[in-house]
Amino acid sequence: MLTQKIDINPLDNQPENPKKMTKAFIIGLPRSGTTSVSVALLEHGFKVAHQGFTKQTFELADIVSDTPCFSDYRQLARLYPQAKFIYLDRDLEAWVPSMQMLLSRMLPHLDRKTGRFHPILKRSFSHSFGVGEVSDPMDGQHLVECYQRHKKAVFEFFCSVEQHQDNFMSINISEEGSLSKLLNFLSFESEQNASEMNFPHLNFPHLNKGRNVASWDEYKHGNKISSNAAGPENRKFFDYKLI
Repeated sequence: MLTQKIDINPLDNQPENPKKMTKAFIIGLPRSGTTSVSVALLEHGFKVAHQGFTKQTFELADIVSDTPCFSDYRQLARLYPQAKFIYLDRDLEAWVPSMQMLLSRMLPHLDRKTGRFHPILKRSFSHSFGVGEVSDPMDGQHLVECYQRHKKAVFEFFCSVEQHQDNFMSINISEEGSLSKLLNFLSFESEQNASEMNFPHLNFPHLNKGRNVASWDEYKHGNKISSNAAGPENRKFFDYKLI
C-alpha cells in the first residue's frame, strides 16, 4: 500500500495576502478525460495548458489540466485560494485498461534516472501510481487502489473543508450535458463562453480514444498555453515539494 506524505511547510511563509487569481484546475487522473475537457474549453475561449511545468504556465493559463494538478491540488489550492477545481470521474472498468495502455507506453520514459519525461511528470506519476516504487505499476488491482485512493483524498480535501466546497465539482464527461455543467460552474467566462450558456445540453468531444495519446499535441489552437512556458524566472516551478 502506497503512502502519500505531503510537505506543505514551504508554503507556510507565503505573504498574508497572496496574489489571488481566478484559475481552474482539472484534477482527474490521466485517462479520465483531461484532453477532451482541455480541448472543449479551448473552443469556449479559455487559455488552457494540458500539463504545467513552470510558474509562467500557471500564470498565463486560465485552466491547467493533468500533470501536476492531479497530484498537487492541495498545494495549488493554497497558492490560488479563489481557483476552481474539477475532478473527472470515470467508470473503473473503462479506466483501468486505458491506464494500463498509457503506462505501457510511458514507463520507459518515467524512469527517474534515464527517462526522458519532465521531472515533474515523473514525480506526479510516482506519487499517484507508485512508478519506481512498486514492482508492477500496471497491475489492475494496484491501479484500482490508486484510483480509489486519489478520489477519496480529493473528496475529503474539498468536501470536508467549508472554504473549498463552493470551488469544487465532480463530473463524468460521458454524461449528457456534462460540458454545460462545467461551463456553468466556471465563474470566469469568456465572451464566447457566456454566449453559449443558453444551450443546456452541451457535451464533450470524445478525444484520445484507444491507443491515441497524442491528441493534445496534434490539436492546433491559438489559446493553447505551453506546459513549459518561460517567464521572469525562466522555467522555474513552484517551491513546494511532495514527499
